[in-house]
Amino acid sequence: MSSLKEVGGYKLGNIIIEGKTKKVYDLPEVPGHCLLLNKDRITAGDGVKAHDMEGKAAISNQTNAKVFEILKATGIKTAFVKIASPTAFISKKCEMVPIEWVTRRLATGSFLKRNPGVPEGFRFTPPKQETFFKDDANHDPQWSEEQIIAAKFKINGLLIEQDEVDYMRKVTILVFEILEKAWALRDCALIDMKIEFGVDSDGNILLADVIDSDSWRLWPSGDKRLMVDKQVYRNLANVTAADLDTVKRNFAWVKDQLDHLKPNIHHKVVVFMGSPADQEHCQKIAKAGRELGLDVDLRITSAHKATEETLHIMQQYEDTHGALVFIAVAGRSNGLGPVLSGNTSYPVINCPPPSDKLVQDIWSSLSVPSGLGCATVIYPDSAALMAAQIIGLQDYLVWARLRVKQLDMATALRAADKKLRNLSV
Repeated sequence: MSSLKEVGGYKLGNIIIEGKTKKVYDLPEVPGHCLLLNKDRITAGDGVKAHDMEGKAAISNQTNAKVFEILKATGIKTAFVKIASPTAFISKKCEMVPIEWVTRRLATGSFLKRNPGVPEGFRFTPPKQETFFKDDANHDPQWSEEQIIAAKFKINGLLIEQDEVDYMRKVTILVFEILEKAWALRDCALIDMKIEFGVDSDGNILLADVIDSDSWRLWPSGDKRLMVDKQVYRNLANVTAADLDTVKRNFAWVKDQLDHLKPNIHHKVVVFMGSPADQEHCQKIAKAGRELGLDVDLRITSAHKATEETLHIMQQYEDTHGALVFIAVAGRSNGLGPVLSGNTSYPVINCPPPSDKLVQDIWSSLSVPSGLGCATVIYPDSAALMAAQIIGLQDYLVWARLRVKQLDMATALRAADKKLRNLSV
């Protein structure tokens, strides 16, 4: 039993595992969960190089929490639950997949040693993804996907096969791209990063472990000389107290910058309906949009019966929002979409409500006067998706929710196909 009895009001059970920079405790009173306690310790070279660093545990804990909150906001499935104390957080209990998943945007570090002839700074488009088997004694050798599949890992009852490897690879790249877009808001280039996955008791693959300044290379203004990650520590031949203070200040700076990674565009999707009778249709658009992270307003106005008021409402939104999409819900003789489109430079989407004359209503929305650029879709979720694609050009969280939705749909199809393949005939 651990000598430490309680952290953050949580009674601790046995130590599940202890690593170089953290301890993982069972939580007997919170079934299916564990507590990860960070250490004031920094290491490199599989632990060969190691130093105490007072305050690092708290910095790492806050950094990790802020990163996972960003990822959870996009819909990425994670094990992270919440902070428990200044140096600890609560996680869903997982059995870990013994693979480090590394994504690279630029060639640097160990990649150059393993791939002589590739110049430093070579840009990978799409990002380069690599996998390494967790084995400190052999310095975490690089593995191919074929080696992972051939190993036949069974993690919490889940056999890691091609489908599971494909899913983890896609999530790995997506996580990198989300955080790359986030850091770009602070003019910081995310060069590469590593993550790990676990499998919970229900067989779900979750992004797990820790993501902090030990996990990535981060170069402000894309300048390697300004690096603020653990590479600064790795590069030190002789480590002094002043050196450790510099590393700690870098880590604290990264932690503080994470507070500023929210999208800086104030967006709005405005659904105009020509009649109160169309509210049910418009509520479906709003619901689908909000699930994608859109800020949606519903308004009732008529381009035919209240043209001046319609344009006044539109202009109010134009004056207060940086990213804006209008959705026009009108049926026969649709003038709402074309009137909006003819008087704004923002995108307009027609989405006529269901009726017994839907064919005519669609034609009315499609047949707009020359010089106008309304798009037309039929289904409410299609209107929401199209609006999200437009807003996502400027808001990385909306963009990420779209990507996660696409990944989830593809994963569900793969799972259904696998279930069908495994049926006994």
